[in-house]
Amino acid sequence: MRHLAVPGTALVAVAAFAWVLTVRQSHGMTTDPGTMGMDIAAFLAMWTAMMAAMMFPSIAPIAIAWTRSITARSTGLTRAARLTGFTSGYLLAWAGYGVAAYGLLNGAARFADAHPHAATWLGAATFAAAGIYQLTPIKDVCLVHCRSPLAQLVHFGRYTGPLRDLQVGLHHGAYCVACCWALMLVLVAVGVMNVAVMAAIAAVILIEKIWRHGQIFGKAAGVGLLLIATAIPAHPGLAPALHHRGGVPMDMHMGM
Repeated sequence: MRHLAVPGTALVAVAAFAWVLTVRQSHGMTTDPGTMGMDIAAFLAMWTAMMAAMMFPSIAPIAIAWTRSITARSTGLTRAARLTGFTSGYLLAWAGYGVAAYGLLNGAARFADAHPHAATWLGAATFAAAGIYQLTPIKDVCLVHCRSPLAQLVHFGRYTGPLRDLQVGLHHGAYCVACCWALMLVLVAVGVMNVAVMAAIAAVILIEKIWRHGQIFGKAAGVGLLLIATAIPAHPGLAPALHHRGGVPMDMHMGM
């Protein structure tokens, strides 16, 4: 069983290290709006570390299953290299979403700066969108894929060539993005480096992927997000990254 425990332990260790990096990066910028002045390269580096921290624990089952499927014909070094290829492909999928997130965060910050009173409704809309998506059939299809690693191995067996593991990770990562992209929208409203909310989102993702009642839990989380959305107009502090604090324009906050 040791060869099964090693990949899972490695992923959790990498996730823990990524959490340390993320927490250190977040000091002093918990609810800052937008991308906090970072260029696209710096943002993607930060975003990739965030995704490793948030997502690696939830992909441990498929990583273990994939490693087990190659054990019989691979040395320990080869297994490590192939697992690295898998996780690299997985993060590549999330980096692609990070490019879109960069534009979205910058656009949201500019909107909040230009229309501070309407920004509260943008915050409500992001929570509502995340909650609604949790209840859709598309979410269910993607979540079923993420919850069934053994079924995926049958499909992955068709991949061949030197980039096989990268392709497998990219394929699985694409499904994870499709499953969880809307949950990440919440970060637009609360701040992309809001560690407490990041941890809550990571917990929701982990539970809905590995718990036997995960699909029901995911829908309950969606209802909770919708309830928060309805509360934001009366309590704009629930969307701190878009909240017009103390009548001071957001660009002044960003420059402080």
